[in-house]
Amino acid sequence: MTASIRTRLGWAELPEHVRAAVQEILGDRVVEAVSQPGGYSPGSADRVRTATGRRAFVKAVNPARNPDSPRLHRAEAQVATALPASAPTPRLLGCHDDGDWVALVFTDVDGRHPATPWRADELTAVLAALEAMAVALTPAPVPQVPTAAERLAHDFAGWHRIAADPPASLDPWARAHLDELRAAADRGLAALSGDTLCHLDVRSDNLLVDAAGAVTVVDWPWACRGPAWLDTALLLVNVRLHGGHDTEALLRRLPLTADVDPDVLTGTYAGLAGFFTDGARRPAPANIPTVRAFQQAQGDALLPWLAARLS
Repeated sequence: MTASIRTRLGWAELPEHVRAAVQEILGDRVVEAVSQPGGYSPGSADRVRTATGRRAFVKAVNPARNPDSPRLHRAEAQVATALPASAPTPRLLGCHDDGDWVALVFTDVDGRHPATPWRADELTAVLAALEAMAVALTPAPVPQVPTAAERLAHDFAGWHRIAADPPASLDPWARAHLDELRAAADRGLAALSGDTLCHLDVRSDNLLVDAAGAVTVVDWPWACRGPAWLDTALLLVNVRLHGGHDTEALLRRLPLTADVDPDVLTGTYAGLAGFFTDGARRPAPANIPTVRAFQQAQGDALLPWLAARLS
């Protein structure tokens, strides 16, 4: 399943003053803009080219599109400013924030999202990039971001909310093991300590692979301080969703996860499954109509894995 947004704005639909501010950051007039697919932001996401051939990536949003999105853009700007050049991330060229519209301008990455189901070569490249990224981002270069436990506390309480009000469509195995799932998620949350800057939303549509196979990790609004293994463990949720690889075997052999307490990893996946399962039954956020189906698919992918790990 590919993440997608069908209500995204195009460059030409942005207010003139926002386009003018972006062009001032670029120092040139934008003559071409190509909207990019993927992701869940209801704002714009365009690869642009200027009159002199300069290229950049621009994304912009305001509260009328979604009340939470400007806050996420502001958070990403704060993180992107502090990311070191050694991290496999795009460079922030500038930010426009007029209190309503927030626009971020990044260096352009001439790449594409990894293919799904995941190709073995691209998965190997991404896993290597995440390992290098963990080294580059330890200690965390943005100490003011929340810890992983703070960021995920509400999400990992999903099974508690489900137990208090179980939906009729709840998976029968999950219904029979709610106490175990709640306890596992609580253990997982308690173990998410560390001083690595974690992306926290690593999946195929937040990754770009260029023609040489180099990997860039994009979209950093959820960044937090946590364990070095967390982003790799999160990527395997996306691998599990799309199929074709033994995620259990990967956990056991990958350098960042091989020595992690199996109960901690199980707890992390239990917390994520609770978040996805609980979130999927909620009304869709404004102008993001596809996110609930994506959450349901991720929860459905995790439950059989959890059943095997907890047994």
